[in-house]
Amino acid sequence: MLNLDFHPTGRHFLQIPGPSPVPDRILRAMSLPTIDHRGPEFGALGRKVLAGIAQVFKTRHPVAIYPASGTGAWEAALANTLSPGDSVLMYETGHFATLWSKMATRLGLVPEFIAWQGEDKDLPNAPSWRRGVQADMIEAHLRADDGHRIKAVCVVHNETSTGVTSDIAAVRKAIDAVRHPALLMVDTISGLASADYRHDEWGVDVTVSGSQKGLMLPPGISFNALSPRALEASKAAKLPRAFWAWDEIVAMNKDGYWPYTPNTNLLYGLSESLDMLEAEGLANVFARHQRWGAGVRAAVQAWGLPIQCADPAVYSPVLTGVIMPPGIDADAVRLRIYERFDLSLGTGLGKLKGRMFRIGHLGDSNDLTLIATLAGCEMGMKLAGVKLAGSGVDAAMKHFAEHAAPPLAALQR
Repeated sequence: MLNLDFHPTGRHFLQIPGPSPVPDRILRAMSLPTIDHRGPEFGALGRKVLAGIAQVFKTRHPVAIYPASGTGAWEAALANTLSPGDSVLMYETGHFATLWSKMATRLGLVPEFIAWQGEDKDLPNAPSWRRGVQADMIEAHLRADDGHRIKAVCVVHNETSTGVTSDIAAVRKAIDAVRHPALLMVDTISGLASADYRHDEWGVDVTVSGSQKGLMLPPGISFNALSPRALEASKAAKLPRAFWAWDEIVAMNKDGYWPYTPNTNLLYGLSESLDMLEAEGLANVFARHQRWGAGVRAAVQAWGLPIQCADPAVYSPVLTGVIMPPGIDADAVRLRIYERFDLSLGTGLGKLKGRMFRIGHLGDSNDLTLIATLAGCEMGMKLAGVKLAGSGVDAAMKHFAEHAAPPLAALQR
């Protein structure tokens, strides 16, 4: 039976790939008294967060903010732009791409779900879950669609279930190469504010994201970044939507308000998060995550274990998946690590259940956080009988020592 009164000493190591640890200053901001969501103070807060989040998405166009999880923002993207029976081309890169496809079916759309076809000795049942989107496959499908039956292309930027990123600019190039009018929709729920993302420059029509990953907030806010083409498509879309409808949200957002009660205190937290990201600079934030990812992968390679992402060109800066040897239950290893070292790791999802675990290296972390995380993993795997080739902790320490982060004073100027 779960003991909710048990609070071990020290801070729990939450190293799943989201929800990520919430910084104390964001928690303090969220503890401010709730204000009137129709009053002038709230209007100022609304205008500030709407302007700030657009900078994170790198867009000059509207960003709809919902009091919902990322799943809600998936539905909003589809419901606002498409009609019953529309075909959508979706690419399978992992569990979350699969869930988005299932949602499309439940909404009355017709997803064409394509995936990389090949062999993989480590994961023969899920070879496409180790690689990013193959833009040439999307181009080939669109080229064959002479009647423009496909109305949207949906891909995941950073697949949280696998630790694989995808080249979104290449997908846009593929769509443009065949002059296909399909909208481009991208899920960057775990990528936003951790990995480089450019909504306008990459020609994305709808970008979906959430609050609980790189933005370092609790779950409960989700986003749709919109293009003019997406807004135009919404005028003709026939899927039912009320709560998710963009038109009223975009209209009221001009003054900093929403057509319903927004999550006021989470918006306080978002405001603080945006201040933190601006102060550090997004380029520094992305470099920090790339450096952390390289250090964690150095550890996994030293252990002699396969990294879930099989293509080094698309390693995620947000998380690293670790494949267990055949016969080892990854969930049993995770439980051993949790019980002995108060360290939470991400489980394998869908086709990866029991085969791998995920180490999150995003948001409110630092070098020592990750060294301790890797130490917990290493000790736990040894206790669980996993044979390791060498010390991942030593490898990560060597990497971080040889690839130093910018001095704190440089980031405080």
